[in-house]
Amino acid sequence: MISERKSRALFARAQLRIPGAVNSPVRAWAAVGGAPLFAARATGAYLYDADGNQFIDYVCSYGPAIAGHAHPAVVDAIAAQARAGLGFGASTELEVELAEIITSAIGVADKVRLVSSGTEAGMTALRIARAATGRSCIIKFDGCYHGHSDSLLVRAGSGGMTLGLPDSAGVPAELAALTMVATYNSIQSVEELFRKNPGRIAAIIVEPIAANMGVIPPEPGFLKTLESLAHQNGALLICDEVITGFRLSFGAASEKTGLAPDLIMLGKIIGGGLPVGAVAGPSRYMDLLAPAGPVYQAGTLSGNPLSVRAGIETLKLLKQPGVYERLEVASARLEAGLREALLRHEERGCVNRAGSLLTMFFGPSQVRNAEDARSSSSSRFTRFFHAMLESGINIPPSQFEALFVSLAHSDDDIDRTIVAVVNALGAASGG
Repeated sequence: MISERKSRALFARAQLRIPGAVNSPVRAWAAVGGAPLFAARATGAYLYDADGNQFIDYVCSYGPAIAGHAHPAVVDAIAAQARAGLGFGASTELEVELAEIITSAIGVADKVRLVSSGTEAGMTALRIARAATGRSCIIKFDGCYHGHSDSLLVRAGSGGMTLGLPDSAGVPAELAALTMVATYNSIQSVEELFRKNPGRIAAIIVEPIAANMGVIPPEPGFLKTLESLAHQNGALLICDEVITGFRLSFGAASEKTGLAPDLIMLGKIIGGGLPVGAVAGPSRYMDLLAPAGPVYQAGTLSGNPLSVRAGIETLKLLKQPGVYERLEVASARLEAGLREALLRHEERGCVNRAGSLLTMFFGPSQVRNAEDARSSSSSRFTRFFHAMLESGINIPPSQFEALFVSLAHSDDDIDRTIVAVVNALGAASGG
């Protein structure tokens, strides 16, 4: 069995001084039980906890560690920047360079505003959309998560689903009433909202590939029809690519499906593992932001040189030939192993994958929206999670999170993971 003594002691200390003992709810393992591990260090595909246990890691900081943990080029760049200064309260050439990389990779992105988190990116994108349209209401999708700003904590994704809290206390009813909820992969649900609310909806906000209720790809034509519906009704289409941006290809996943979103949210990978967020889009919308326009947004640490430098180095790594092909091969290998393991144990469930994002659902044979995802067996997942941990595999502590594959995961890592899955399914079923 893995050692947990130090992690348990740290968890007890944290409970005295940190609400819920964690600074982000999913870290508390509320859905799976037990004291969460406390990370000590990570390198490549491996995470080491405070007790010295080694794990093959598929959390990957929930996405940013696409090149692997502590990639030498990224670490060296951060160290060099730290020696030059941690922040200046002034603009830097690095910010310009990162903006140029992003705009060259994303067709609709004439300009980029850097912020410090995905939540800030979502809040800023909505503010732009409301200013551009003169409308107040938005459409989001059940199970999609776009940060914890007031307008967006209505039927949100993995965190709320994991804890059984689809909404949040502290959100005024007046604000919640401005957010309308549709069903992912259901055009009919969106059409109905537009029909009932003519001239009121400022934007549709969507994850082009849902990854906060588990991984759920869009059905053919779904995203393109959303774009048409938005524009036909005078609304904007906002694509939340905080997870998918630069993960599935060098640029925006939405553009690879033929979309031209009005605004794109970015984060995670563009900061190389350090705090970051961004909104990108055409000049006609981006120039609404102060000081160019009337939409106010500011942040002392926006465009922080450490985050920007780490992001630049990570994007340089991702632009090398064959990178996304390698990720695809490794991820397909893992997907095939998960599917085979389910069949071998006659376990009811399915595997959804989009590039290097994947989720194994326990129970349903198909998952295409949040309702399907919620039909998964949380008790089966809990047993599976702990069995995987005992086998030295770290996966997200929630049925509704994605597994992240990185460039650092070797064939041997994938093979060891598949063996662990076969064994864990046997243990989870009592067989």
